[in-house]
Amino acid sequence: MTDSSRQSFTQAITIRLRQPARARNLELVLLVLASGIAAGAMVLVELGTRGTLFDTSVLWVGSLILVLALVMHVVLRIVARNADPFLLPIAVALNGLGIAEIYRIDIHNNVTGWNAVGVKQIVWTLLAMVLAIIVLFLVRNHRFLQRYRYIFMLISMLLLLLPMLPGIGEDISGARVWIHVGSFSFQPGELAKITLALFFAGYLVTARDSLSIVGPKILGIRFPRARDLGPILIVWGAAMSVLVFQHDLGTSLLYFGLFLVMIYVATARLGWVLIGLVLFIGGAIAASSALSYVHGRFQQWLEPFNNAVYNKPYDSSYQLVTGLFGFANGGLTGTGLGQGRPYLTPVAQSDYIISALGEELGLVGLFAILALFLLFVSRGFRVGYAIQDDFGKLLGVGLGFVVALQVFVVVGGITRVIPETGLTTPFMAAGGSSLVANWIIAAMLMRLTDAIPAEQRVQQAAEPELRPAQPEIRIGR
Repeated sequence: MTDSSRQSFTQAITIRLRQPARARNLELVLLVLASGIAAGAMVLVELGTRGTLFDTSVLWVGSLILVLALVMHVVLRIVARNADPFLLPIAVALNGLGIAEIYRIDIHNNVTGWNAVGVKQIVWTLLAMVLAIIVLFLVRNHRFLQRYRYIFMLISMLLLLLPMLPGIGEDISGARVWIHVGSFSFQPGELAKITLALFFAGYLVTARDSLSIVGPKILGIRFPRARDLGPILIVWGAAMSVLVFQHDLGTSLLYFGLFLVMIYVATARLGWVLIGLVLFIGGAIAASSALSYVHGRFQQWLEPFNNAVYNKPYDSSYQLVTGLFGFANGGLTGTGLGQGRPYLTPVAQSDYIISALGEELGLVGLFAILALFLLFVSRGFRVGYAIQDDFGKLLGVGLGFVVALQVFVVVGGITRVIPETGLTTPFMAAGGSSLVANWIIAAMLMRLTDAIPAEQRVQQAAEPELRPAQPEIRIGR
């Protein structure tokens, strides 16, 4: 080894050793910035609605989230030193903005103390972050999860069936997706999207060859054999059962879309996607003509300003129209936190929190929120090409796509791009089930990014002059 190559090798090793520290230091800086955004939003809500910091107790309770975020940062320095430094700050910023807007609506409704939805959201956030820390400690190596793929399948089926059980299943706003035990209510379908992603990733790794290599070719696109259609038909049946029996169009779309994307990533065959789209669109059209719930959603989408649809006692377009008026009232820069009227939209704390934020932060603020989601999702997709094992690739893409599809379905429904489905905005909407599931997704993505080979991090982070010198090739003497 020459002196120049030895020096380059030493510099590469030095960068490799410094990378974890740099990543965690960057995360700390971004976490301070995210905490400032969350705390500043709460202060602006107080000043915008009351003109003074009247209820500082909520600020003190909210500060526990920032303390727990620092605890998670320390945990990452210990158990996941190479984890992506952007995931935790983004989750904290989105969560904090959501809590601030929920609290703003609580102030208008004159709900204070532990009865306030914003305070409950803070408590759920603390619980979700604790569970995320536990996941980081328990899942030290994601590869072992592949062995339990069929257990995850059974857990997923159980979670999907729980709301249908008499006694604990609860029907809210026409959708039977909740379980209620005493004073505790939970939406098991939120956790099912994680267990389904684990099952799909484990199953497709083992069945990928039979699903991708053989099959007839039609118009240049290779389609699967009839006997290989079993998995997609089973998942389609499960998605349709959620739509038919639980009246939940959004969750049905989320599950089936997750499977389609993961099977496409695993096999690289467009035929699977085309068959899946035909199946789901056909099922949705049939459901829209047979089920009044689905027909009502399509009617709201197509004719929201029709007086007959707007004034219907059930399945009216009143919520959609007021949400659109909220966007219009916000304009480009927004009315300012605490100075709009988001409370005019029904259920603005959960289903329509994007509309509430769009009114008070404007188009600029909404684009900033969507940019944070885009960055969060991109870190999950990064696992798909950076990690070495196929199970990790599929799991990273699946978890990232779950968040991406959920945001698209929510924002698309509120802005009339697609029919409104009732899904909640990740990290932001009121609801403990969604918070717990999305913080677990964030923890899993941190674990997956920690498993990216260090050599690849060196190549990505090293400046050109510090990368190992390539051997010089000479021709002749």
